[in-house]
Amino acid sequence: MTQGAQTTSRDAPAGDAPAGDAPAGDAPAGDAPARRADYESSPLTRAEYIAAIVHLYRGELYRANMWRMRLDHTTNWAVITCAGLLTFTFREGKHSHWVLLIGLLLILVFHAFEARRYRFADVWRGRVRMIEENFYAPILTRDPVSPERDWGKLVAQDLFQPRFKITRLEALRQRFARNYWAIYLVLIVSWVAQVVATPPPAHSWADIQERLVTGFLPWWVPLAYVGTFLSAVALLVLLTPKPPGTEAEYWHSDSETPGEGEYEPDL
Repeated sequence: MTQGAQTTSRDAPAGDAPAGDAPAGDAPAGDAPARRADYESSPLTRAEYIAAIVHLYRGELYRANMWRMRLDHTTNWAVITCAGLLTFTFREGKHSHWVLLIGLLLILVFHAFEARRYRFADVWRGRVRMIEENFYAPILTRDPVSPERDWGKLVAQDLFQPRFKITRLEALRQRFARNYWAIYLVLIVSWVAQVVATPPPAHSWADIQERLVTGFLPWWVPLAYVGTFLSAVALLVLLTPKPPGTEAEYWHSDSETPGEGEYEPDL
C-alpha cells in the first residue's frame, strides 16, 4: 500500500468503510425497501380527496344502517315479549298478576340492551351527519363553505380514538322516549286491569288487597314494586340531561371514552 493511500485511510473518520467497499450487512441499492408513503408532504389532489370522502361516507353509512337494524331487532323482541305476556295472562284460567310484573323486568333488560346498541349506532350516525352537513350539503347548495370549520379534524380524531358521544343514562332516556314508554304503559295498565277488573271484578279496596296477596308476599309488595319502577323512570326522564341540540354541540360535548375491550367497531 502506498503512503498516499495510507494517509487517506488514516485521515478518514473512525468506523467509516473505504469508499469502494459496501458496509457489511447492507443490502445492495437495488434491493432497498420502498419508501413509506408521506401524505403530509404530498398533498392529495381534489379528485383524490373527493374519492376518499365518498368511500368513507359509504362505509360509515353502511355501519350506521346495520346498527339501526339491530336497534329495530331489539325493539321487536320487546314487543313480541310483551304480546306473549299479555296473551298468557288474559287467556282462560287464573294466572298470577306477577307475570306482568316480572314482564316489566324482562322489558327492562331489552331496554338496557337497546340503549347499549344505541350508543354504538350513535358513533356511526355522528360521523355520517358530520360528512353530510359539511361536505355534501355545501356541494348541493353551491356554497363551498362548511358550517363546521374543523369538521375534518373532528372526524379524523374520532377515527383515531373512537368515543361515545352520549352517556348510558342519556341512551336509556332516548330509547325510553322513542319506544319503551308505550311498552311499559301497556304492561302497567294491563296489570291494573287484571287486578281490578278480572272476573269477578273487585268492588272494594279489601278485594284489591286480597288479590294483591300472593303466597307469603303481603299486598303492599307489588304496589311498592310498581311504585319503585315508576319513580326510577320519572327520575330517568326528569334528571337525565337532554342530548345536544346541534351537531356542533354534540361533537364538542364531553363524553365517555370507551374502555379497553368495550368498543368493538366490527360488531
